[in-house]
Amino acid sequence: MTSSWPPPPPAATSPGHPVQLAVDQPTEPRNRLTVGLRFLWIIPIAVVLSAVSGGAWTVNPAGGSGAIVVIAAGGFLFWAPLLLILFRQKYPRWWFDWNVGLLRFSNRVAAYALLLRDEYPSTDEEQAVHLVVPYPDAHRDLNRWLPLVKWLLAVPHYIVLAVLWVGGVVAVIVMWFAIVFTGRAPAAFERFVVDLVRWTDRVMAYALLLTTDRYPPFRLGA
Repeated sequence: MTSSWPPPPPAATSPGHPVQLAVDQPTEPRNRLTVGLRFLWIIPIAVVLSAVSGGAWTVNPAGGSGAIVVIAAGGFLFWAPLLLILFRQKYPRWWFDWNVGLLRFSNRVAAYALLLRDEYPSTDEEQAVHLVVPYPDAHRDLNRWLPLVKWLLAVPHYIVLAVLWVGGVVAVIVMWFAIVFTGRAPAAFERFVVDLVRWTDRVMAYALLLTTDRYPPFRLGA
């Protein structure tokens, strides 16, 4: 793809978006105990995810005047790929693998937290959460100037997703009660939550991971 400034407006998105997510639907009755106590079982793997996602926390010891700052390394790589795409039209494969690997891990934790699956999230195995993000040819597939404004172009998605995720939280609450009392979740609610996660992944791939210039579609579903 030839580079130009200003970057062209987002093109119309065809049905076959490059970023795809599928979550295998459980075929057996759900584990009511682990679902009922999911808010507790999620804590250890959430701590692991936080440790590799980056961040800093300040802890004030009881009765003390000082503070302990805990810093976690890692997180999605944004600025480094942006600069290399801009100046060299390159996206190093190992940077891509890290970003996609972290997004896949985040999706497995999300699938567990959002009651889509009952198996405990693995740090490296795919399990039942299948995320596909194609590796881009930076010269051919990525406009070198577009990463400078993708965050701005994605603002409408941030607003729509913020509203839809309110409904997603309500759907998860309904699923929790349904699983605890009946052993199964309403299929329509499960599909809605999976669609929200897929939509979020596409926005992240476009605006944060910078792996595609395909503008995310405003739709639920594949």
